[in-house]
Amino acid sequence: MARWEGNTQGRLERAALDLFTEQGYDRTTVAQIARRANLTERSFYRWFSDKREVLFGGGEQLRECYLTAIGAVPDGTPPLDTLMAALTAAAGIFRPRDFLRERAAVIAANPPLQERELVKIASLAGTMSDALVGRGHDARTARLAADAAMAIARLANERWVREDGADYGEVLARSRADLRSVLSG
Repeated sequence: MARWEGNTQGRLERAALDLFTEQGYDRTTVAQIARRANLTERSFYRWFSDKREVLFGGGEQLRECYLTAIGAVPDGTPPLDTLMAALTAAAGIFRPRDFLRERAAVIAANPPLQERELVKIASLAGTMSDALVGRGHDARTARLAADAAMAIARLANERWVREDGADYGEVLARSRADLRSVLSG
């Protein structure tokens, strides 16, 4: 096994996604992922607790990005505007569109992965809500703003992945406008 190759985490993610796409999530084993990445199973488990987590890595980096961006917003900024700044900042750490397209297809085909995606979204919304409360917003407003921000982000992410060349800030603004339209009736 060639352990000197760099980007171990990225290689494992790519190998797993390729295998999930080729043969299905359920039929793919950790051993196959490790072999495809030219690594050992032990190396796999240094990075991920199980094969599901290969698709959901980066959550801590995203959480830190959100918290940093929220902290940089001037005091007195409305809650949803604060969170929109955080969502915009996160675009800088996204994986390539092709990877995210394939990831979305694998998740869409597997209900347990869909459930895991919803847990991740809820956790990120909780982080945002807590950050807003820490900035002095009441808990109810913070929770509503965080849930709205995550709804906007989900729509924006779907658009951004589908629309090659689209600017994330632009699709985020369009998604926010769509939510406003729905809310205004």
